[in-house]
Amino acid sequence: MNVLELFQPITTFAFDVDGVLTDGSLLILPEGEFVRRMNIKDGYALQLAVKKGYHVVIISGSYSAAVEQRLNSLGIDDVFQKVDDKQQKLLEYMQHHNLKKEEVLFMGDDVPDYTAMKEAGLACCPIDAVSDIRHMAQYISLFRGGEGCVRDVIEKVLRLHKHWELGSGISSV
Repeated sequence: MNVLELFQPITTFAFDVDGVLTDGSLLILPEGEFVRRMNIKDGYALQLAVKKGYHVVIISGSYSAAVEQRLNSLGIDDVFQKVDDKQQKLLEYMQHHNLKKEEVLFMGDDVPDYTAMKEAGLACCPIDAVSDIRHMAQYISLFRGGEGCVRDVIEKVLRLHKHWELGSGISSV
């Protein structure tokens, strides 16, 4: 089977934050605030997916008002933080939106993402995910967390559905 066939039915993108949307590092300021770094190219793909009508959901065990603000500015309203059970939250989201397993892509990078990834039709991870996650993922992006792995999977789906538009109208995978 061609790996791109796994991307064909995807209508919903679910992402972890730390290690997927960010590079997983934290800058700790003297006041105790944590600062994360996100990739602008991932941001472009996220907002385009929303504009094209795809579901985008963020499920994270951590909490950051700044992260939520950034994601909301990209048009993502389904941001769930401080989630203890990512699998349960993903299942609730799928049920609420009447989504079939094969329509959902989940990208995670570490052990807390494992059970949620098993619920998705397409389990993905960045190349720098921990080994347990890389072993169970159906697709491993060639990009690291916070360095384009999110854009990688979104772009594949949008190109397959001819939703990735360039100025010339060229669309290919």
